[in-house]
Amino acid sequence: MSLSQLLPFVLFAFVASITPGPTNILILSNSARHGLAAALPIILGACAGAAGIVLLVGLGVGEILLRYPLVQRAMAWGGIAWLSWLAWQLFRSAAQGVDTDASAKPLGLAGAAGLQVVNPKTWMMALAVVSVFAGQGASPARYLLFAVVFFLIAMPCLGAWAWLGVGVKRAWRSAAALTRFNQGMAVLLLVSAWASLLG
Repeated sequence: MSLSQLLPFVLFAFVASITPGPTNILILSNSARHGLAAALPIILGACAGAAGIVLLVGLGVGEILLRYPLVQRAMAWGGIAWLSWLAWQLFRSAAQGVDTDASAKPLGLAGAAGLQVVNPKTWMMALAVVSVFAGQGASPARYLLFAVVFFLIAMPCLGAWAWLGVGVKRAWRSAAALTRFNQGMAVLLLVSAWASLLG
């Protein structure tokens, strides 16, 4: 694959990774509550999960989803339900100062990878990769390349959201400020999840 063919995908991967979505919002919230170190496994899990879905969709899962729209719809609604539950948990999280908030565990590597499986934005992105960038009869090696490139682009993008959360942690140290932040993130998570389904 030539550089001129790869550059449009790199731009797509950047936009897909940096724009607000359920994963970005959860990384922001987790890094604000638990620090940058706690966000790193979430970033790694989310990037690996999304790259894995790109590879799976390219290797045939995408064909199944396109052939059976009811399965695709059921997955989307299941994802929305789970993301809505996460938003509710975040909205009602304990109002403690950031330095003392040990009541909730961060999402973690496996949780972040699992989030990609139920995140409608991730599946739509992976289907776009296959239909727009891969071309007809693309080889498994090409899909693997797309997955690796997506992983490498997504890591710093999600890292930027984690740094933003660290900034929030420094700026809003009181229990009341953290409560407002959690509630705001919960609303954004809910909006981003439902927008990905209805959009």
